[in-house]
Amino acid sequence: MRIRKILSFREDVRSEAGRPGEPALRKVAAVAVISNPFAGVYAEDLSSLVSASEALGRELSEHAASLMGDYSIQSYGKAGVVGLAGEQEHGVAFLTTVFGNEVRRAAGGGKAWISSMTKRAAAGSVIDVPLAFKDALYVRSHYDGITLMLPDAPLPDEIAIICAYANRGRLNHRVGGLAIQDVKGLDGLE
Repeated sequence: MRIRKILSFREDVRSEAGRPGEPALRKVAAVAVISNPFAGVYAEDLSSLVSASEALGRELSEHAASLMGDYSIQSYGKAGVVGLAGEQEHGVAFLTTVFGNEVRRAAGGGKAWISSMTKRAAAGSVIDVPLAFKDALYVRSHYDGITLMLPDAPLPDEIAIICAYANRGRLNHRVGGLAIQDVKGLDGLE
């Protein structure tokens, strides 16, 4: 896959509702804007995209992890925006377990499935990348997301693939659910 560019996003939330949070909530995302070999044509077999996602996932997740700085990774998410000449399925093909395993590896492991979002859209569209706790999906404090806008991507014949991480749950979380200290870590749910 030809990468046109890599974009980096970092957000540090230091307070919410006037209450400071310690540590700050750091959310990051790395985006690779790549050519779509299936733009404008229908192909039954998308396995070449799945295969290519391993190397892309490795590069992208390592870059996203580096954006975390000294913070450890507690949450992860992934997304894809397919240019208008492609299909949503092209983005999904990049975000299978092959890509996800690289996201987990760069995060230091993870048992929970990785929340994801894909869509077909024009350049400059907004995408919300979901985030969830990496070891147990039922940890409600970590249900979150990072919103991105890619000014000139994807072009009609491109795909933007996204890896996102966060270091903690939402500031002031207080709606109950499984607490991190109570995670069993057996099935990726609890």
